[in-house]
Amino acid sequence: MATYKKRGGKPRTKVEKEEQLEDGSTTAEVFNTLDEGASKTEAWIEKNQKGILGFIIVVAVCVLGYFAYDQYVKAPKEAEAMNELFQAQNYWEQALTAPAKDSLYNLSLQGGEGKYGFIDIIENYSGTKAANLAHYYAGMAYLNTNKYQEAIAQLDKFSSKDDVLAPLAKGAIGDAFAQLNQNEDALKYYEEAAKMRSNEFTTPRFLLKAGIVAIALNQNDKALKHFKQIADEYPNSTEAAKAEIYTGRAEAMK
Repeated sequence: MATYKKRGGKPRTKVEKEEQLEDGSTTAEVFNTLDEGASKTEAWIEKNQKGILGFIIVVAVCVLGYFAYDQYVKAPKEAEAMNELFQAQNYWEQALTAPAKDSLYNLSLQGGEGKYGFIDIIENYSGTKAANLAHYYAGMAYLNTNKYQEAIAQLDKFSSKDDVLAPLAKGAIGDAFAQLNQNEDALKYYEEAAKMRSNEFTTPRFLLKAGIVAIALNQNDKALKHFKQIADEYPNSTEAAKAEIYTGRAEAMK
């Protein structure tokens, strides 16, 4: 039958005495090491307590300052900027269908009725969502009033994760370059706009424009590739029929 050696009593042999002494000295050594480490830590903290306290205060001030800025400065500024943006957007939207487009686009850019235009909003509310949107609207307004360099400058500063606005802004830069007869730049931006998002509205739109510009640059193989993508992936789009016509032209020019 299996038995076990009872521990904890007095050592009966010399070997057991030595083992017990060794265990005791090892344990004592560990506790001594821990005590020394704790003492060193306490000494370091005592020596550097002013610096540690200062660091904690700085972190606390930064955190509180951020929340205070966000609540009492940033949020009101965002609300004010959006309020100013409303009137400028109203002029811009009217210009889409009104006969006197240029005057309305200019009002959207420069402001009217005591309200800021897009340019004022960009200058006075930098860093807000309203200012970011103002870059987009200003760029499109400049594009529609034939001020292509200004359109490129504004649209290039616009950023968005939106599935439609993001590629529309990128493609509009392509439109501006095309109007400036800088077709290589136009092709680059059309292709980027087509790749940015995959949807039935913007993707075939900019694939078609990319293909047409590619033909103008005698890059017919590239044009055919773009037209084929429209036919394969977006056969029900309004661009599909046009792509078929331009496919024939590109093939004839090869």
